[in-house]
Amino acid sequence: MTLRQKLACVGLAVFGLQIASAAAGGAPLRDRLQRWFDPEQLLLASVRMELGAPPVAVSPTPEAAAALSAASPAPEVTPVPTADDDVETAPTATADGLPIVATSIAGGLTVKNETDIPVSVAALLQQGPATVLPAGEPQILIMHTHASEAFTPAGHDHYAASDTCRTEDTNYNIVHVGDVLADTLTNAGLEVLHDRTIYDYPSYTGSYSLSGAAVQEYLSQYPSLRIVIDLHRDSILTDEGEAYKTSCTIDGAETAQLMFVVGTDAGGLYHPDWRDNLNFVSTLQYALNRAYPSLMRPLNLRTQRFDQHASPGSLLVEVGSSGNTLPEALSAVRLFADVLADEMTGM
Repeated sequence: MTLRQKLACVGLAVFGLQIASAAAGGAPLRDRLQRWFDPEQLLLASVRMELGAPPVAVSPTPEAAAALSAASPAPEVTPVPTADDDVETAPTATADGLPIVATSIAGGLTVKNETDIPVSVAALLQQGPATVLPAGEPQILIMHTHASEAFTPAGHDHYAASDTCRTEDTNYNIVHVGDVLADTLTNAGLEVLHDRTIYDYPSYTGSYSLSGAAVQEYLSQYPSLRIVIDLHRDSILTDEGEAYKTSCTIDGAETAQLMFVVGTDAGGLYHPDWRDNLNFVSTLQYALNRAYPSLMRPLNLRTQRFDQHASPGSLLVEVGSSGNTLPEALSAVRLFADVLADEMTGM
């Protein structure tokens, strides 16, 4: 094995240490890795490992490769997929029998597909977004189907819980995250409405029916709305029942990771324009990956529709998990807002 090939293998092996180091605030190790290896390839390798796919080689950066070439002959290297090549793992069955297929391309955009519908991520990106925001009228609606979702208390962020990691206190639940999102987008020049209603309390059951009816009323009253953001907080538990956090370190700050959930008509419900929505979300996630490579979890394509049939610009955004803190969630949503604003105002 040549020195260059050894470095490629070391890149994959050390990347696991980088993840742990980042969780503990170990930015220097991450920075050293990114000087030697392409950050997009590192992200692609980590996502494949997360989804259980076979590992791929991580190539040195051009600067590192030049230094290696001066010391040894150029070896034959396995090519890394480009933006024109879809990389598809073998399907595995879920509990309900549907296959999960992860489709990846260079650049870090990955779709965790829980439907039986084939999806080409490269084709999605080639189409580009079709969402255009009208000027001078309400453009974006932010709401919360599960508004009582809260985070792990930390520092001064302690609240009266209505259930495990849930509270009606909008100073500490996902509604507060929505306040910051709305303010950031408004400061960027966008016209934003924020529905702060708690639809999931006292009864969690039926919350989508309530929030879905509210969205229809907003769209009827404000036909200029083009984007509907349903802001959530994910819940990931270990086998022992402990809350797991999804986090990364960006500009020295520990930040919750984000995940887009895209609904389809695979479950039999009416949702004729879900592909338009997937196209919009995919383009946005690609932009977020380029700006902050570690911020986004794989895009999750589901059989449920999550009331996204109401608007082709529907976004279900999971901000962190129940193991994250409120400051980590606020850090993430500010980054999301900055990229969303850039994408929408730059079109």
